[in-house]
Order: sequence, then structure tokens, then C-alpha cells
Amino acid sequence: MFPRSTPPGDRLQFSRDRYPPYPAPRVYDYSHSMRFTGPAQQRFPRYEWEPSTAAHPYTDPIPNRRKRHKNDYSPDVGKRQRIDSIPEPRRGSPYVRTPHLRPCHDEEEAGFLRFSNGFDHNCHSQSSEELPEVLIVPHIPDSLDSYARDKLGFQMVELFEACEQRMSDLTRKESCRVRLLQDIRCIYAAANLYLTGSSMNGLGCRTSDADLCLVIQTRNKGDAISILSVLQRMCHSLSYIHRTQLIRAKVPILKFTDKESGVEFDLNVNNTVGIRNTFLLRSYAYADLRIRPLILVIKKWALHHCINDASKGTLSSYTLVLMVLHYLQTLKEPLLPSLQKEYPEYFDPFMEIDMVPEGPKHIQPYVSRNKSSLGELLLGFLKYYTTDFRWNEQVISVREATAFSKGNSKEWRNKFICVEEPFERNNVARAVYEKVKFDAIKARFAEACQRLHKSRDLSSIIPFRAIINRESRGR
Repeated sequence: MFPRSTPPGDRLQFSRDRYPPYPAPRVYDYSHSMRFTGPAQQRFPRYEWEPSTAAHPYTDPIPNRRKRHKNDYSPDVGKRQRIDSIPEPRRGSPYVRTPHLRPCHDEEEAGFLRFSNGFDHNCHSQSSEELPEVLIVPHIPDSLDSYARDKLGFQMVELFEACEQRMSDLTRKESCRVRLLQDIRCIYAAANLYLTGSSMNGLGCRTSDADLCLVIQTRNKGDAISILSVLQRMCHSLSYIHRTQLIRAKVPILKFTDKESGVEFDLNVNNTVGIRNTFLLRSYAYADLRIRPLILVIKKWALHHCINDASKGTLSSYTLVLMVLHYLQTLKEPLLPSLQKEYPEYFDPFMEIDMVPEGPKHIQPYVSRNKSSLGELLLGFLKYYTTDFRWNEQVISVREATAFSKGNSKEWRNKFICVEEPFERNNVARAVYEKVKFDAIKARFAEACQRLHKSRDLSSIIPFRAIINRESRGR
């Protein structure tokens, strides 16, 4: 992770007074894509986040530091480093120290190194004795093909490119969200509706459902059922929505389908942790080119083998994603750090919801020394959970970038699979409560690991070509 010498840019200051008119609504641009924009990287549309009436001015958690102005930010922010204060290397650090600046052979390379005063200097303008130590940043490949070094890798890339969510898919979901919010505000004037989950975190497929979080003032959690019941009756009168169903689960949801696009939606009330983890996962998803393809392939594999459905006692997609991120954090050469440990101020569980999208825009690049191919990472993931991870003793924690002991905690005791929710710190794998389902999950991992190790062919564990043909047709 590059030194955190650059604090957040200027923020809008929301008034405490609910009566004066609001400033222009906050607009969050999802297109920044965590500064890892490859040649074929899609750009997300602008998404409106309106300040709530209770919003208050946000205080910079890192005071007394120079703020970078909004116009100063760019996807290449990692190229502007402070040289006057270089932290000691940590595990997974990409930094290589050198006692002086080496000669620069082209204009682009000369512009790569910047001093803390913000001015570019000619690489030969000073003697080596006068120059401070600098960071030599490893080359970052800008194409997935750089990590597809065999048949398995190229199959993973092909599957990813066929299945990843298109701009048109996201536009259809956003169109329904906007339309539905207008109708909801006829009943609940102060409500806000947010698109969350895989649709917004960069891990969605063409056929992915959409998650919505309705944020509204309620007296207690029990009000969620009554609010969703009111919305279900409302939906019966809307021409663009059908197939409504109220699910009275621990987190109650209203399921419905958009007639025009065929997209299925799950709407919850005030489950704001879903908004927070959307941006946390998005930050991880774009931290390295390999992460999104790897997660998509693993989700397709789990779905095909019927171990990706929490309603049937197996793993939710969220649990699977956390399992993948944990594996990548615990490699000998980690592919990922813990962003919550590195940037606690940007992932504060008590931060105002309207400020949540701001944090990831200021996280600086992480460059791993790990150069494993996509195929090696997929096989390593299966092997890790087949032979290395101790299910009966350990808890998966992306927040801590490690696996800690279950101990005697009630949250983890007598649970088959323990995966910590990064914000609420409860068990997101609690749906796996039957031993027969747990044994089936472990068996699928072991079987896939054996087959893939032997064949190095994605078709040995999933119907690779059939999935591509089905996803390519979209909705």
C-alpha cells in the first residue's frame, strides 16, 4: 500500500437545519473504478446520493494535513508520492528502496517520481548524494491476458468477459430504482433508495439479481415488516412491477420483478450494513485485475454445484466473496491487505451513510509482489479450503486479514463454518447449520481441487461453454 500521505479531498458540508433549501444533491461517480482502469474496464454511471435531513458536517478524521483539492485527484494518484516520509516496509509491501534516483529514459518515466513539494524535478538535476530515497513501484499489468498463462487462465478470462455485468444491465436496474423511489416517496416522503450488492460492487453478472436498501426513519426493527407490507400493496398497483413476495426472514425482504427488464429485486429496510459492505467489497474488487475474474469463476462453480444458496443451507454469495478475499490476504505474498486496518477512517461503521461512497475514492493503490496466474490462484483457493484451513478451529476475518481462533465465543461455538462480517462482526455463514450440508460443501471443494489439479481445464469443474452461451444472451 502506498504511503497514506494524501488525505481526502474537500467534502460538502450539510446543514443541520432542515428548513433551508439543500445544496445540489451529492453525486457519486462510480466510474473512478478504484484507479485500476484497464483497457476494457467499464465505467459506471453517475449515481445520486442525496443527503438526509439528519446529515451533519463530516469532520476530517486526519486533521492538520494538506487537503488535495477535488480537481487534483486522478486515477493515477499512485504516481504522486511523498518522498519525505517513507514508512518501513510491511508484509506484502511492494516498496523497494534505492539510495538515489536512477536515470530516466523517457518522458513518462521522468514524470513518475514526484517530490513532496508537488513539483517535478529533472532526474539528473541533482547529485545522488543530495537526493532522498524513493520508491520503485513494480510494473502493474494493464491486461488480464498478462495473468492468463495457460488454457485454464484463458478460459477464466473468457468466462469473465462473457458474464460480467454490462453497462446496459446496470442501466436497467438503475432505471427501475429511480422510478420506484418516486412512487415510494408518495407514501414516505423522506425515504431514500440505494442500489447495493453485486450490482454496484463490481462483482455482478449479466443475470445477477439486484439488491435495494430503503433508508427511512423507523421506531424499531419490527417496523420493517409493516413498511414492506405497505410497499407490497403499493406494488400491486404499479404497472411495471409484478411477482411480489414478502419474505419474513431475519432481514425481511420484498422480492419483485421489473416487467420491462425481467430483473429480480430484493428490497430491504434500513439494512445499511449492505451499503457499507458494497463499497468495501468494491474497494477490494478493483484492487487487482485478477480479483473480479477469480471471484466470478468461483461463484459460477459454487452455483453449478448447489453450494451457493443460503436459503437452502449453503453459502451465500457474500460469504463466498469473503472467503476468496481471505485466501488472497493470507498468501505467502499477499495479493490484498486489510483495507479496514489500513484505512479505518474510510470504513468507519458509524460513518453517515451519505459519506460512505467518499472513502474509497481516496484509497491509494496496493501493488502486490504476487505474480500468480489466474489458474494458479483458482487452484490455490480450492486447495486452501480443502487441506489448509481448519474449519473446526478457525474464523475467517477479512477485517483482520487473518484467521483467528473460535475460542469460547457464543458467536462461533458449535458453528460449522465461521466467516466474520467485516462491520457487524457476526457470522455470515450461519445458514450452514446442518452437518450434511457442511460435508457436501467440503466434498465439492475437495472434488474440484482434485479434478482441476489433474486437468488444468475449467470444463472439468463447470460446464464452461454452456454458461458462456447462456450469459452471453443476457436478459
